Amino acid sequence: MTAFDYIIVGAGSAGCVMANRLSADPAVSVCLVEAGGSDRSPWIRIPAGIFGLYGNRKYDYTFRGVPQKHLNNRSMTVNRGKVLGGSSAINSMVYIRGNRNDYENWKAQGCSGWGYEDVLPVFMRQECNLAGQSPEYHGFRGELNVVEPQDVTPLARRFVAAAADAGLPENTDFNAGSQLGLGIYNVNQNRGVRLSSYNAFVEPVQERPNLTILTHTEVYRLVIEGDQVRAVVLEQPNGQRSTITCQREVILCAGTIASPRILLASGIGPADALRALGIACRLDVPGVGENLQDHIDSMVTVRSDRPVSIGISAATLLPHVFPAPFQYWLQRRGWWTTNYVEAGGFARTPLAGADPDVQFHFTPIYRSHRGRRFEFGHGYSVFTCVLRPRSRGSIRLAPDGTHKNVLIDHNFFADEQDQRVLVAGVRKAREILASRVFDGIRGVEMAPGREIQSDARLLDYLRHTTTTVYHPVGTCRMGLDAMAVVSPQNLKVHGMQNLRVADASIMPSLISGNTSAPSMMIGDMGAAMVLGRSDKK
Repeated sequence: MTAFDYIIVGAGSAGCVMANRLSADPAVSVCLVEAGGSDRSPWIRIPAGIFGLYGNRKYDYTFRGVPQKHLNNRSMTVNRGKVLGGSSAINSMVYIRGNRNDYENWKAQGCSGWGYEDVLPVFMRQECNLAGQSPEYHGFRGELNVVEPQDVTPLARRFVAAAADAGLPENTDFNAGSQLGLGIYNVNQNRGVRLSSYNAFVEPVQERPNLTILTHTEVYRLVIEGDQVRAVVLEQPNGQRSTITCQREVILCAGTIASPRILLASGIGPADALRALGIACRLDVPGVGENLQDHIDSMVTVRSDRPVSIGISAATLLPHVFPAPFQYWLQRRGWWTTNYVEAGGFARTPLAGADPDVQFHFTPIYRSHRGRRFEFGHGYSVFTCVLRPRSRGSIRLAPDGTHKNVLIDHNFFADEQDQRVLVAGVRKAREILASRVFDGIRGVEMAPGREIQSDARLLDYLRHTTTTVYHPVGTCRMGLDAMAVVSPQNLKVHGMQNLRVADASIMPSLISGNTSAPSMMIGDMGAAMVLGRSDKK
């Protein structure tokens, strides 16, 4: 079959929800196109397997960003999922929706229909909450399991217990009335096994006769006539190209990097930039690829001589390392159940307003201060990110003639407020780790290091070490102004009749937290728009 009613590009967090909802109508044909392949790998299914996913080119695009002029011209790897499930198949499985005011801010920016009261019913409809949380905020009949981690480490619980000494509350539900505080993160798992968007929304319905799933297939460009997409040009790993015809709509769910790339390669974007690349401009949309936002992240890491963390040493071989496979397969217990960021939370620095401005991810392992992938021994680390960065970057086509490679410029730290917030966030992370609950296992702070105390020295440390926390959004943002790419009312690309974008790239501003669950919500909202129904049912 080479013609489909709906062609969905990208089987990630949003695309899998879209495929589920549209293919529920047996009268229409749906094609889901994914550049990656199967998720049938223990690296993906076992929570602790994420250690082997980042940088694994079988499952990860491993994009490389351009040198960051405000970070000593460092380039950084941008990990994005290239597999069924997209980045939800390689992430840490943390279920965070964002702050109420994030969505109220979207509404204030002209995105009516996207306020908190609009999106909350969608989150609840998708959710199957098994953590015993409040029905005021949670659903219990959806496809997406939301659970407590299977076997939380005692060290993660110590981190939560440190909340009081840092002037923070313990928070048992970051998706309820308040984000503030420290707690154990809920995760998307099914009996200790990762539950990606693909596992939740597509795998149970993949036998629908009207749903075609193409893997190892990349979208090269769209064939556009006037204000209509007529076909999609596909490319196989061997370079061979083919075309499938669109009978109704094409929906881009390829993510913050690939969705603008496809639009630009198809002649939709800033006219002057397209002409400079030798691409005929089909539609002048100057905002395509602009407005890139991400959470800039830092690390405080402590080495301890007490074998209480996840780590390899003589003291842990017999009680933890050797039994781990058997504990996991027989009981779904032990170290293989960890997602490495079991605990975390949100705090207000002195620079914050009413809402938290930094997020913590606590790892009960020693993260190398030397940048190594693995270190023997023990310790613990806190990662801190700026929740609402002011810096804006871009995604652009590389001028290499391929129309496939991109220049990813986060433009991190372009706004000095982001620098100040992260310095203050690192101080807050240190305050948490100074709690008396760590006294029995306290070690040596290896990074930034005890000698790094002044704001100036902390900022220098951050310029040398900060990275992305892998939450890129915004490059096809919704809105009504001249730089908006899609309409908030229907997610159609401005000027096009049958082309929509429904993924994290449409966010006008970055939400306060992990972006996987909000991307699934966007896929659901977009599907409702395609189907022409209210999303509050």
